[in-house]
Amino acid sequence: MMFNATGGSLLGEHAVYPGTFDPITPGHLDIIERARHLFARITVLVAVNGDKQPASTESERAILLRRELPADWENVSVAAWAGLTVEFCRQHGADVIIRGVRNRSDMRHEYQLAAMNQGMGVTTLLLPAKPELAAMSSAVLRGHRTRLAGTRASRPEGQLAHSIGPARDGYR
Repeated sequence: MMFNATGGSLLGEHAVYPGTFDPITPGHLDIIERARHLFARITVLVAVNGDKQPASTESERAILLRRELPADWENVSVAAWAGLTVEFCRQHGADVIIRGVRNRSDMRHEYQLAAMNQGMGVTTLLLPAKPELAAMSSAVLRGHRTRLAGTRASRPEGQLAHSIGPARDGYR
């Protein structure tokens, strides 16, 4: 972490990483992992997005997300929120919004959001996805789960687990 003369992080003390996280992906976990080393505290904000129709409520997704985070990530908390991310930041003393960027399309969209957030007094830090994780999205994972659900009845239990592959490397 980078510190200023008074011992605080140069980037800010508290950052918020918002998203629907339906479901959480290895890319999300990577962004959280990198951001937690830049800020004293990270709040992963499970948010409501009117353009998306998640399979569960934000509270249920927050519980599932918390279970995915390694126990030693002590400076990372998870919260559910139905309002504007900037308003959450104001109410909880967050200085920065973290956003992951996978491609050019994400960059255009996130740049527009960052400009609006800045206009409301909150800085946005865009973190590029690692190339090996850039193709994975929550939509891709949901589609994969749907296809697997259709094969579940026709495969013995062990074969299904084998077809999915091993657990995420480095995550519990």
